Amino acid sequence: MRERDKRHDKAAGFSLIELVIAMAITLTVMTIATTMIAKSLKVRARENRRSDALADAQRALNLMSREISNAGFRMKTNGIVWQDSNDDNSIRILANLNKYTGETDNGVTEAGEDVKFFISDNTQYLVRYDKNRPDTDPLQKTVLANRVNSLYVFYFPQPVNYTTVDCNNPITVTTTGVTKLSGSNIANATYVVLSLCVDLPAEGTPGSPGYQPASQTLLVSDVALRNVSALSY
Repeated sequence: MRERDKRHDKAAGFSLIELVIAMAITLTVMTIATTMIAKSLKVRARENRRSDALADAQRALNLMSREISNAGFRMKTNGIVWQDSNDDNSIRILANLNKYTGETDNGVTEAGEDVKFFISDNTQYLVRYDKNRPDTDPLQKTVLANRVNSLYVFYFPQPVNYTTVDCNNPITVTTTGVTKLSGSNIANATYVVLSLCVDLPAEGTPGSPGYQPASQTLLVSDVALRNVSALSY
């Protein structure tokens, strides 16, 4: 019995050096795992923000394209108010949408007939402003999208081919002999190209695990003013 106890007493455990090495390996593995988890969480948060921002901007661009295509409906102009349409941040459109609804009003005085799209000052909000709605109507000003860095509107006298570039220089026209219209010449536009630049803020701080730098995404749409060639009364 005593001999068995002696044999057990001789069984060696971890030495101090082995214990330190094992702890160092464990800490290294835990650090790597924590870094990977932090990185994946930041990437996921960034992609969620990206998806939300791009979805909002794309919906806004689709709505703008649809309403702008109706500009000039049953009017003697293309429906673009050039005096209130800026190349790089706004466009205002008119349409006589209720001309054939049996209503006595034959002007552009109803909701949805005088609309302006613009980037709100000091914010990144793309706003739809309905001039004919009262100030108390919450639909007078509607935020269509946020994180929008810029809105560029290009006016042309005819359909054009173009390539997209970046947020600072959204498009390059490849159709020869055609240049964009400005000022009072916008009244002659039959084709409009819209571009939105969406800002994606940085996720985390530089040097931290999973840091995602800030970036920008460009969305572009083009619209033919289908009522320009229609017979007006």
